[in-house]
Amino acid sequence: MNTQFSTEVPPIISDVKKKYCRVLTIAGSDSGGGAGVQADIKAISAMGCYATSAITAITVQNTLGVQAVHPVPLDILAGQIDAVLSDIGTDALKIGMLHSIEVVKIVADKIKQYGIKNVVLDPVMVSTSGHRLIEMSAVQVMKECLLPLARVLTPNVPEAEILIGRTIAGECDFQDVAKDLSGRYGVSVLLKAGHLSGDTLTDYFYNTEDDSLTLLPSLRVETKNTHGTGCTLSSAFAAALAKGEDLTTAAKSAKKYIEQAIIAGAEYEIGHGHGSVNHFF
Repeated sequence: MNTQFSTEVPPIISDVKKKYCRVLTIAGSDSGGGAGVQADIKAISAMGCYATSAITAITVQNTLGVQAVHPVPLDILAGQIDAVLSDIGTDALKIGMLHSIEVVKIVADKIKQYGIKNVVLDPVMVSTSGHRLIEMSAVQVMKECLLPLARVLTPNVPEAEILIGRTIAGECDFQDVAKDLSGRYGVSVLLKAGHLSGDTLTDYFYNTEDDSLTLLPSLRVETKNTHGTGCTLSSAFAAALAKGEDLTTAAKSAKKYIEQAIIAGAEYEIGHGHGSVNHFF
């Protein structure tokens, strides 16, 4: 019997250990996979980071909309956050669906407990299909307890109207609204233009840390696959911050990522309603 041995030299494993750029998402679960924690994990991974999660609620959801919401017990939510942060830690935190006063308070307490600085808050309030995802009583608590702890706020027009307490006429109001929100809560603001009409949609990013305003224009893509765009954008923003990008650069990176994901997913068909973007274009 002839025995052959490999002459290849095994790779040398360095003593220097690599470290992931870590992003924790605290949000609801979307059974349809297009939004919520599922979209967050996809976007964070596509941006080259390590995704962890704490689920606030389980939604019964598909491309046609949200049929039901089942809250995760508060001790289980707190336990998920503790389990991740006490062991793995995080370089950035993305916050999505927080449906109740108690959930908002738990998340705020954990941010303070662990001293998290790179906090991107997507103030999820109503789903694309029109299902309310937060108790209105929790919005005031979010304003008081959570917004001042965030580094970045990423509202769309309806969410910004709720937070600011007035109607937004159009893009002509964007600069004032972004600065107003920033001044009230001490947070940088990426105000999204997706709800406006027109062939060009321009998001406004006000960086409160250096008092700069950056316009982020993109062409409107004709597609029904826009489910989870807000979750995806805010997760990409958090991932860019986790990798060490400054605020304005991170805003540009997130905008570029979601723009390309929408374009790449525009012609796909999945489900019978609003499909997802293509996170792994």
